[in-house]
Amino acid sequence: SNVSMYYQLPKTWEHSANGDRRFKLKANSDEYKFVINEFNNTMNGKYSQIVRIERIQNERWYMQYLAHRADFKRRLNKETEKHLFHGCPEQAATAIIGDCFNRSFAGVNAEGIAFQVSTAYGFGVYFSATADYSHGFTQPNLNGERFMFLSRVLVGKTTIGNSSMKTRPVGFDTTTDGKHIFVTFHDAQAYAEYLICYK
Repeated sequence: SNVSMYYQLPKTWEHSANGDRRFKLKANSDEYKFVINEFNNTMNGKYSQIVRIERIQNERWYMQYLAHRADFKRRLNKETEKHLFHGCPEQAATAIIGDCFNRSFAGVNAEGIAFQVSTAYGFGVYFSATADYSHGFTQPNLNGERFMFLSRVLVGKTTIGNSSMKTRPVGFDTTTDGKHIFVTFHDAQAYAEYLICYK
């Protein structure tokens, strides 16, 4: 049936007996080349080296994302998925891989971890089509490495956001600056597909 087709895991995913969620991509793979191209297109040369790119395999979160994608497509009668960036400190990246883009992370969470945050366009999770912009939310770790996700995001119907928006405006799925920023208000509306580690 179409439904079971829709809920298949990507063919690129690797089997893991011990529940690993992070898989290093081979530099000669199509996946690696795709991610690097997306990154280079809008990074404006602001890095010297790619340390590694990892595929994130969080099955539960991915299935929730696919359910949302099916719902969006039914409701809007078109595909609104975009590949967008999300920059963050390393501890934040680790938390996201384990627990998705949780809206309660917006701002600073209990451990004092700052996430890519601004509330200019609403209180949600911020993504950008521009790697250079997301780079501004990264912080080098002790090895000088920075972390940025290339994520799949369901933009749906979007509207210009403002700082008073605590939840998504009625009738819309995301808010935007009208250029490159998109803000999500639901945890399973985005999937952190790849994590780029660079210097």
